[in-house]
Amino acid sequence: MCGIVGYIGSRNGTDVLLEGLSKLEYRGYDSAGVALTINNEIRVIKAKGRLAVLKEKIEGQNLPVCHCGIGHTRWATHGAPSDVNSHPHSSGRVTIVHNGIIENYGKLKENLIKQGYQFESDTDTEVLAKLIDSCYHGEPLAAMIDALSKVRGSYGLAVLFKDFPDTIFSARKESPLIVGHGEGENFVASDIPALLKYTRRYSILDEGDIAVLKKDGISFYDEFGHPVEKEVLTADWDMEAAEKGGYPHFMLKEINEQPKAIRATVGPRVENGLPDLKIPELNDEVLKSIGTVHLVGCGTAMHAGMVGKAVIEKLARVPALVDIASEFRYRDPILSPNDLVIIISQSGETSDTLAALRLAKAHGVKVLAIVNVVGSSIAREADYVLYTYAGPEIAVASTKAYTVQLCALYLFALRLAYARGKVSEEKTRELTAQLLGAADQIQPLLDTCEDIKFLASRFMNSSDLFFLGRGFDYSLSLEGSLKLKEISYIHSDAYAAGELKHGTIALISDGTPVLALATQRDVYEKTISNVKETRSRGARVILFCRADSAVPENVADYVVRLPEYEDIFMPLLLIVPLQLFAYYMSVLRGCDVDKPRNLAKSVTVE
Repeated sequence: MCGIVGYIGSRNGTDVLLEGLSKLEYRGYDSAGVALTINNEIRVIKAKGRLAVLKEKIEGQNLPVCHCGIGHTRWATHGAPSDVNSHPHSSGRVTIVHNGIIENYGKLKENLIKQGYQFESDTDTEVLAKLIDSCYHGEPLAAMIDALSKVRGSYGLAVLFKDFPDTIFSARKESPLIVGHGEGENFVASDIPALLKYTRRYSILDEGDIAVLKKDGISFYDEFGHPVEKEVLTADWDMEAAEKGGYPHFMLKEINEQPKAIRATVGPRVENGLPDLKIPELNDEVLKSIGTVHLVGCGTAMHAGMVGKAVIEKLARVPALVDIASEFRYRDPILSPNDLVIIISQSGETSDTLAALRLAKAHGVKVLAIVNVVGSSIAREADYVLYTYAGPEIAVASTKAYTVQLCALYLFALRLAYARGKVSEEKTRELTAQLLGAADQIQPLLDTCEDIKFLASRFMNSSDLFFLGRGFDYSLSLEGSLKLKEISYIHSDAYAAGELKHGTIALISDGTPVLALATQRDVYEKTISNVKETRSRGARVILFCRADSAVPENVADYVVRLPEYEDIFMPLLLIVPLQLFAYYMSVLRGCDVDKPRNLAKSVTVE
């Protein structure tokens, strides 16, 4: 959430900042602003609303060319969205943009007021700006070190000092920040897409790091001011990968990229027909010794973990638990030395998930990270990393990242079961081939988008909608429901179908929309029986089932049939029409598909 961009070089810095901020819109925001160094003065321009409002405001001022500046898109935490609360914030000779939360801002603010500082906004960021100013005595690096030593909380910072018009200072703690290396120019940003138009070379700031950017070089320091060296990485995807490529929305593009993402994630991890995690330290001997597997994530990642739990227990017969990261970190979980914690995150920066990882490591438990972003905090701190190769995912609602998270969990479960002798080599080869072949099974489902669009048109005016399913289908119900409500704003709930009679059926009345998921053979008849219960109370039903499923008369208003496939891999197929249904519901209702209200792509605060 929130976006930071900084630039110093010979280009028109205003254009670079606005271009970079536009590439970070997917992170979610409600206001935007820039601070521009012009003629040794810092000009701050900011506005509530979309980036277009800021651009119009800047264009109306006919500004000279600027070669150094910082920009920000804000997602409100402290203080409502407004021009005043927008970033950047200034104090004396200091101007900053900030991602994160300063937890002790109240006490800091009291002390600053006693020193004579006055406040205009409701933000913790203005407190930080004034704190740095209060510590500034002509040496910016010393001021940063002094001020940040007094701060408790998280921050990704870009800072301008009026006395140093050719320099940007940046710092990071628990909020992602990278610097981009150019030729005669340098950049700072909260994510790679902001830089791709100009450079693919970047370095990641570690916890407590400070970077000092000039147009001809970057210096790095630790939290105590000692110089440090940073590895220069190269982004493995280019600008084209972060563009819509002719699709009307990033979400639809990313839904259609799922077959490619599956092949990229699974293909390199199959050797001689068997799953190979490509993690030497996580070998078969280690897999044999695992006690309980704990799967931890937030939102969509947690839903992937639910499928992973079922597959691990079914194939490997190893107990598995699923936790929401924000609950896991505070519930004092029971962890044993031989347990394995699997941390699942698209960005690798999710605050609650990162905290869960650190909790596990504090208990001496090994951690396997399943992440999409190379070099992210979770990837760097985990004991083992299983990267997913989805490429950049720009839409806030996760689609292809979820699919490859499932693939990574399938690969882990298959290797775990094989290593422990729970599944024969022949069966392992068969299942691995089916996993790799799932990409081919998905493509025909993508080609039925017009059919799904028609179904969405029948239900687009619904105010409430219910998802039902058993087993794997219940896990998919939760994810399908989340997709629908986060981008279409329709109230939606998902229930285990067998729970209907324990209270949920009271909500079913004439015309209530129900999406019934029934792809699992062993519970198909029971699920159909539950669907009949809803029909008898007037529900309008869309039934999702297999191609060869016998559907009794008058059970559903509409039937969506999926290809025949192995039960455990049906989630990879079923998720596609659910994603498309949510997408078209959002489009038909006129919602902002890629940037739904109040949501952010990467949640880096609690």
